[in-house]
Amino acid sequence: VQLQASGGGLVQAGGSLRLSCTASRMILSTFWRSTMGWYRQAPGKERELVAVMFDRGTTNYADSVKGRFTISKDNAKKKVYLQMNNLEPEDTAVYFCNAQYDTSNYWGQGTLVTVSS
Repeated sequence: VQLQASGGGLVQAGGSLRLSCTASRMILSTFWRSTMGWYRQAPGKERELVAVMFDRGTTNYADSVKGRFTISKDNAKKKVYLQMNNLEPEDTAVYFCNAQYDTSNYWGQGTLVTVSS
């Protein structure tokens, strides 16, 4: 299983970005049943959960991004997205895509998001 994240970049505070993650080589039925999430790691800080979508569509967000970020999934394309609006400098981090199914846990390579003030 490979998770390929993209969409990061440099944006001014208040701007928007959409991250995309493709679960290539994952069987479609497995993708449907997976819990897909986005995590981030800022310099000098531990990796933290940003948003997660469970297999039935239930979502959960970190308090710091509620109302600004939205996670979504396209099962047919095996993609998961993170729409980030009203970005803040504190959102600057490397963002990682994650997939969990049964006892397996997969990570993407990360995509850098930099928010300037």
